[in-house]
Amino acid sequence: MENANSQVIGLCRFSYPALGGFQVEHSETAAREAYLYAPERMQERFRLFEQFTLPPLRAQSDPDFTLLVVIGPNMPRHDHERLMDNLATLPQARVVIREPGRHRDVMREVINAAVLDSDQPSLQFRMDDDDAVSVRFVERLRKLAQAARGLLRSNRHVAIDFVNGFVATPTPEGILAAATFQHMWTPALAISVRPGVRHTIMNYSHARLWQTMPTLSSPEEPMFVRGHNGYNDSRQKEGVRMPKLSLLDTAGEALFRDHFHIDADRVRASFR
Repeated sequence: MENANSQVIGLCRFSYPALGGFQVEHSETAAREAYLYAPERMQERFRLFEQFTLPPLRAQSDPDFTLLVVIGPNMPRHDHERLMDNLATLPQARVVIREPGRHRDVMREVINAAVLDSDQPSLQFRMDDDDAVSVRFVERLRKLAQAARGLLRSNRHVAIDFVNGFVATPTPEGILAAATFQHMWTPALAISVRPGVRHTIMNYSHARLWQTMPTLSSPEEPMFVRGHNGYNDSRQKEGVRMPKLSLLDTAGEALFRDHFHIDADRVRASFR
């Protein structure tokens, strides 16, 4: 008999000092850790994680999922304690400590270690520590996978791409944001992995998933917030186009509360 639900597994790299996997490289692990664990940077990462990433995960309409939070062994103690305090209110979270290693290899091993023996595909997603998903993300992901179960059973991998969302920046005045439709952006992008297959979402460049597997695209409702801030790894190099953001009005703030459980008043207080 088939299991009723596919296992949903999310992965978040929280200042993990990987070898590779960054747009901005460092010559050695010590230099990477010094950059990642700089107090100013860590303060911003925590405020984003606390105000953007965690609220909608705590409020998921379908709470049956696992979030793997990968960190390095040398994270400063006070930062490690703050992280554990935050995740104590998210029972789906598991902190995974790994020595610095090749980025994709380590993340693939972490995901595969969490995959349960099942006759259903696992549904895997990845997110940065400043991203957010809709409070209905897990529910919608499972429903779409169920509706396409024939496709998922007959393919090793199938991408499930929720393309409707926002780019946003938290500020002391509120949330600057812009609505966007984007294919293959990391937030709210998942893949179905057939039972017994060891290749995970971390085996692929997210931007090229559509070149290697069938893809389902869902545009119906806002499903992600892509955090935009000074420490975005993808924006550290020159020539990166900056989005045009504007301050959310009352209706926009209500939408963020309803879809993402992100409270603009709390954002203002945190970043003031």
